[in-house]
Amino acid sequence: MAIVELQNAEKIYPLGKTEVHALNGISFKIERGDFISIAGPSGSGKSTILNLIGCIDTPTSGKVLINGTDTSLLSDKEITSLRHEVIGFIFQSFNLIPVLNVYENIEFPLLIGSRKMEKKEKDEWVRFLIEEVDLSKWSSHKPNELSGGQRQRVAIARALATKPDIVLADEPTANLDSKTGENIISLMKKMNSELSTTFIFSTHDMMIVQIADHVITLKDGLVLENFRKENAGVTG
Repeated sequence: MAIVELQNAEKIYPLGKTEVHALNGISFKIERGDFISIAGPSGSGKSTILNLIGCIDTPTSGKVLINGTDTSLLSDKEITSLRHEVIGFIFQSFNLIPVLNVYENIEFPLLIGSRKMEKKEKDEWVRFLIEEVDLSKWSSHKPNELSGGQRQRVAIARALATKPDIVLADEPTANLDSKTGENIISLMKKMNSELSTTFIFSTHDMMIVQIADHVITLKDGLVLENFRKENAGVTG
């Protein structure tokens, strides 16, 4: 069973007296453990797809299935639980909490959700994630004391804190230089391999497209290409 499936999904936004057709009845499946790039020019529907998968928005028509469940049938409480426990989010603007240090930012999702950990288990897991993103020396630093690349590493670890099935990354390298962006993508590929987390990217970045093992290309709210590579992986 696919972890994500869109079935003839359409999204129309009202704009004054006109309508904007962001998605025009698209269908595709994403398998568990995919490292997938949703690519295309601005206005092609990339962010709209991430918003639908992340249950931030709902389709005008058609269906979005997560783990086989039609998200339109879920209650607000079930949607909140799904977004907290099944889906992690990585934003291009990092969205870290400025008054919290690295450890506390990563720990935060574990304090507000229904999935509880014992203090010792939680501490070991947060410190494991900090080590995985190579920030052990900066665990007590606040976001304004970190570089852009370090902040994005915190955001990756925070997205993985609840052990989600899916991580949605909206232009995660947009505010980084190319070398830092390459390191960030390599890190996410490593986490994808080690934890079998499904990563779904919305991106213009050709480096992500090249590394991805599944690429969906959009144009004008339609799927232009949908292909899976046979030998994908990080090179170099």
